[in-house]
Amino acid sequence: MKRVIATLTAVVFLVLVAAGCGSTSSTTAGNAPAPTTVTKATPTPTHTKPAMTVAQQQAVEAAQGYLDMGGFSRASLIGQLSSSAGNGFSKADAIYAVNHVQVNWNQQAVEAAQGYLDMGGFSRASLIGQLSSSAGNGFTHAQAVYAANKVGL
Repeated sequence: MKRVIATLTAVVFLVLVAAGCGSTSSTTAGNAPAPTTVTKATPTPTHTKPAMTVAQQQAVEAAQGYLDMGGFSRASLIGQLSSSAGNGFSKADAIYAVNHVQVNWNQQAVEAAQGYLDMGGFSRASLIGQLSSSAGNGFTHAQAVYAANKVGL
């Protein structure tokens, strides 16, 4: 008998819990649940990027033009854009431009490597050295190795 009462008590408890599950609101007369209020989240305002300055726009266009010729590393492109012997952009505008162009640096390294091979006289080590040297093209070592592999050295 105690077992039956315990089982019935558990069943009643589960029914009560299931009936009240998901509702934390009080009930109104007649045991009908009180209406719940759903509030929508306020959308977070989106911030638009400020427009490029004229100098930044010009630097981006110049950077893209150099990349179209091929063979520029990130470092050499920044140097070309900011050099007084080059375009003479501020270093900040040159960096901005390099950060805002679509470029595959590995492909740029391959194009530079092919140019050196066309001149002739490069071993694998000397090509990698030329491509990765700060006095040369300024590619990363990994980009220089990638390029040497792609041109067959």
